[in-house]
Amino acid sequence: MKTAANARNQSRSSRGLVGMLAGIEDGAILRFAFFALLAGTASVLYVDYTELTADEGLAVQYAPQPILPPAQPSDGVDGRPMPAITTAPDLLEAPLSIVLAQGGELRLTGTIDPGAAIRFATEIAARGEYVQTVVLDSPGGSVMDALEIGALIHEKALATKIAAGHMCASSCPIIFASGAERRASKDAAIGVHQVYAASLGADAVDALRIAGAAMSDAQKITAEITRHLSLNGVDPALWLHALETPPDRLYYLSPEEMERLKLVTKFEES
Repeated sequence: MKTAANARNQSRSSRGLVGMLAGIEDGAILRFAFFALLAGTASVLYVDYTELTADEGLAVQYAPQPILPPAQPSDGVDGRPMPAITTAPDLLEAPLSIVLAQGGELRLTGTIDPGAAIRFATEIAARGEYVQTVVLDSPGGSVMDALEIGALIHEKALATKIAAGHMCASSCPIIFASGAERRASKDAAIGVHQVYAASLGADAVDALRIAGAAMSDAQKITAEITRHLSLNGVDPALWLHALETPPDRLYYLSPEEMERLKLVTKFEES
């Protein structure tokens, strides 16, 4: 008898719970589930972030890329073959060199290493009155430094230039796009690919621990890049090629694309 009574009580409780849930709007349930999932994800990312930052000397930065091969066909989209690059690889892979040359040309050669933007700003503050054109020859590197260099170029209304046989890849086109006038040879190697994060610490970090933070950083940086391109009159569609190209490849822009996307304002003779 006692067991039967318990069963009846449980049945009534179940019906009451079902009735209560049925009275709640579907939208409210979905909203609750969404925010619960969001809170759970945020807590996991917070734990991962605190564990990552607890490792002294282990920082997530945007690492430079060496000279890369041309992009392979993907979803029907294929970049041009890699133009001939005449600059020595050791110069391109070295930290960014900033040299004021004749004719008001400030030549930036090498990898955009973290801190390059500070050195560039120091040079502009010291001798900016002599600078008319920023000449680029770089495989890219730190995205944040490229954005800062580009912002200063935009502020000072300087021209940018990429000569024949020179390279401007990865984050370097962000700097090139900042020029009040943007001159390039049709034989210049201008290429883009996805923003990515890489640890420069001494110890390896498991990819799963930094995946959330890296994804968030990449999305924020992509938003900053597209905003920066628009500010300088460059079609933000340029960065679609970057988003479609894996970090270990490059999508080299054809002269027709450079012109259509308003990346180049004037082509120079090779």
